[in-house]
Order: sequence, then C-alpha cells, then structure tokens
Amino acid sequence: MSKMCEICGKKPVSGNNVSHAHNKTRRRWLPNLKTVRVADAGGNAKRITVCTRCIRSGAVTKPVVKLK
Repeated sequence: MSKMCEICGKKPVSGNNVSHAHNKTRRRWLPNLKTVRVADAGGNAKRITVCTRCIRSGAVTKPVVKLK
C-alpha cells in the first residue's frame, strides 16, 4: 500500500527536524490516510485510500447502505 491519497495525490513530504542547538536530521511528514468504502460509477462499493481532507470536503461519495 503506497502512502498516497487516491483522490488528490497527496503523499509524504520530507524535511528536517531542527533541535534547539540547530542540529538537523531528516524526517518525513505522512498524510492522514484512511481506508474508506466508496461508491463507484456503477453503484458498487470498493475500498480506496483517501486523505481526511478529501473525506471532509465531500470529494468521496460513500455507498448507500441497503437494508434487508
């Protein structure tokens, strides 16, 4: 599983941890990804990895739950 949002393409970014003494070590910031069930064009449900910003903004349409 890649650490990338399947909607917007958000992925890890890199930078430095900077200590009080200004020592620098490399680090990565990972996106906040969740696995959600999404309704595709045919109305079927499938699982994709999406960032929480896409979920909040409504870029993901969740499937309708069918009651028995």
